[in-house]
Amino acid sequence: MKKITILGSTGSIGTSALDVIARHRKEFSVAALASYSNVELLAHQAKKFRPKIVAVCDESKFSELKKALSGSGIKIACGCSGVEEAARYDGADITLVAIAGSAGLIPTLAAIEQGKTVALANKEPLVMAGGIITARAKKKGTKIIPVDSEHSAIFQCLNGHSRADLKKIYLTGSGGPLRKVDIKRFGALSPEEVINHPRWKMGKKISVDSATLMNKGLEIIEAKWLFEVGVEKIDVLIHPEAIIHSMVEYVDGSVIAQLSVTDMRLPILYAFSYPGRIKSSLPSLDFVKLGKFTFEKPDFKKFPCLAMSYEAARKGGSYPVVLNAANEEAVLAFLENEIKFTRIPAIIEKVLSLHKGKPDPSLNEILTIDNWARQQARRLFN
Repeated sequence: MKKITILGSTGSIGTSALDVIARHRKEFSVAALASYSNVELLAHQAKKFRPKIVAVCDESKFSELKKALSGSGIKIACGCSGVEEAARYDGADITLVAIAGSAGLIPTLAAIEQGKTVALANKEPLVMAGGIITARAKKKGTKIIPVDSEHSAIFQCLNGHSRADLKKIYLTGSGGPLRKVDIKRFGALSPEEVINHPRWKMGKKISVDSATLMNKGLEIIEAKWLFEVGVEKIDVLIHPEAIIHSMVEYVDGSVIAQLSVTDMRLPILYAFSYPGRIKSSLPSLDFVKLGKFTFEKPDFKKFPCLAMSYEAARKGGSYPVVLNAANEEAVLAFLENEIKFTRIPAIIEKVLSLHKGKPDPSLNEILTIDNWARQQARRLFN
């Protein structure tokens, strides 16, 4: 039986992961749970799955969680250090990192340092510090298994094949909720309209990223590090049906694709069961009912965040750190109705233009640059 730690257990990925565990009790159990602030749901999860340790990042929620789990025998921790303690927990085999945004970076490194297999659902750690994370994982001899549906698909398509034979990676995406919305309407879009994704049920931040196609941009950088491939070998394809989750082309012209229903429980289950597979209760594809697959080129003018992501990926070094930090701050401001939707790419572009890149930043330098970029972004919309 594999013991699983889930960081971000109350979010969409975390709750899906717990559903997977609940359906496969003979194969998996919960070792530790961590959440940012949703104490009510976290306590409910803890009582149901009986982890050894539970952590809440928001220190003001510690007493509430302690009261809710009084007499349970479950260890309770709080703050960033508490989340890191959960990430390192000795009794776990796999640490699922499903924390939103840059907050997942340090816990990811903590899990790697403890020798855990990391099931990575969070793009931002690799975007910010891909070189550091992959180097430390190699040094520790541990694995990073992607949970993101696209990267899980690529991971599966590459399995058993030589990387020297790789010609092209095709990152597919549905196109998000604004694919058919006229760009003239973008300035008047509300957060509610933007987060209404046609295919995936996700958190607010990642839903906005899907609308701007920044999600695909971050995935380009993530794929660069996960699969040790140059940016020139990564193409983005819009695939509205969201059934082909990504594809890999080899030098002989063969293309291998991973297809499945649109359900995050499948890549989660694969990450937990790797290198094997476990029978699931998810429905099979009905190809006759699907009828056809369609593909489009992304519109870089309509979605400038994708173009900026490619450029940051090519430049490398500290540029992806700035891209990610400015985006996080701009998206948060939009969700809180502080700025218009059209200001998101404008703010990112401005902050990138102010940055003097560093080719190989250390972890401390990455955190300093991240903070600088956030301050610059806030200054622009404040």
